[in-house]
Amino acid sequence: MTFPLRLKTVTFGCKVNQYESQRLREGLQRIGYEEVRDGQTPDLIVVNSCAVTAESEAKCRKRIRLLAKRHPRAEILVTGCYAVRKPAEVARLPGVTAVAAGPGQVAALLARRGLDELPEGISAFDGRHRAWIKVQDGCRQGCSYCIVPRVRPVLCSRPVEEILAEVRRLVRGGYPEIVLCGIRLGLYGAERPEPAVDLAALVRRMIDLEGAFRVRLSSIEAPEITDPLLDIMAERPDRLCPHLHVPLQSGSDEVRQAMRRRFSVRQFLDCCQKIHRRLDRPALTTDVMVGFPSETEADFHATCRAVEGAGFSRVHAFRFSPRPGTPAANLPRPIPQRIHRQWADRLGQLSNALHLRYLKSLKGETLQVLIESADGDPPGFVRGTAERYVTVALPGTKLLEGRLMDVKTETIEGDRLRGFLARDLGLGIRD
Repeated sequence: MTFPLRLKTVTFGCKVNQYESQRLREGLQRIGYEEVRDGQTPDLIVVNSCAVTAESEAKCRKRIRLLAKRHPRAEILVTGCYAVRKPAEVARLPGVTAVAAGPGQVAALLARRGLDELPEGISAFDGRHRAWIKVQDGCRQGCSYCIVPRVRPVLCSRPVEEILAEVRRLVRGGYPEIVLCGIRLGLYGAERPEPAVDLAALVRRMIDLEGAFRVRLSSIEAPEITDPLLDIMAERPDRLCPHLHVPLQSGSDEVRQAMRRRFSVRQFLDCCQKIHRRLDRPALTTDVMVGFPSETEADFHATCRAVEGAGFSRVHAFRFSPRPGTPAANLPRPIPQRIHRQWADRLGQLSNALHLRYLKSLKGETLQVLIESADGDPPGFVRGTAERYVTVALPGTKLLEGRLMDVKTETIEGDRLRGFLARDLGLGIRD
């Protein structure tokens, strides 16, 4: 091989995939690969694929064909969930020279290129002001609509010291927010017979590290939000963001049973009420699926009541689409698409109302904001994300990007707050 070789990475799907792509990128850079710049032709293209929906797989196929057409001399290596689910199909796509259907195959393919082992963690997160860390893999819940347990069935938690070392590197590198993610984040440590460290214990170790940074959790199931985890959030809202993304999916027990969700609506709402009791104005966000087979108007109304009763600050509503290979794909009584759209629109309106109510509860408060963009909307302003997962705009320039700041909020404008700088915390500055 003649070095440097040029590398292009293309990632589909979730935060876990984004993290895994970054780790692959850093590993290949260790042996002489360089990320392509605009106008350059890659020698190797790594596609990290997604299989969460049939549409996700279709997007992967379309992108691979386009990459093969644009870069006919490049080798294309495909990894990720689609590669695990349908390796033979992926291998037949134009330009694909290797398919890694699982972590072991990824390691073997990279070893042939001279990379004996991947880094234990990442040192940067290219193109972003916050860094995501994968701490856990695998899910066994088996929801009837979900393909993920078929392609990531093995529960696996990373060693604590390895994670802490990674956090130290990222904080030293100027990342003021660390987002913990996993396929089933709340099951961190659960595969061990008597886990010495669960998610709450891991977070406690993290926030006790030196350095100025904050931690945010990605999606977590309601039963896995433990009292020790809420204790930390209540004690250190400056360090552990008071934001929890808790998937609801449906507020109807009948639909939840068909979805194979393993706890009742009442149990879910009890968890949300406990969170509101324990924390000061927490940001609770959620996912809701509409149009599940056999869902009725009454079921949909039950979902709307649950959404309001939970006190969510924002709702991500999406429409059911049958996923081949899952039990739900074969259920009778499909819901017409026009009903899907109507219900999704109505949930979107409810989400907007709840978000406005939440913004009103924060108006006049000082929030800790990570400045992420100077997009000129409005001109002369920058915007960022507060610890409570709301967007905040304030006067500033691109020089503020990547900084963590205290912002005094004054007004509500659309779906965001506007304020002014109360204190520059001096965090997150990178060269």
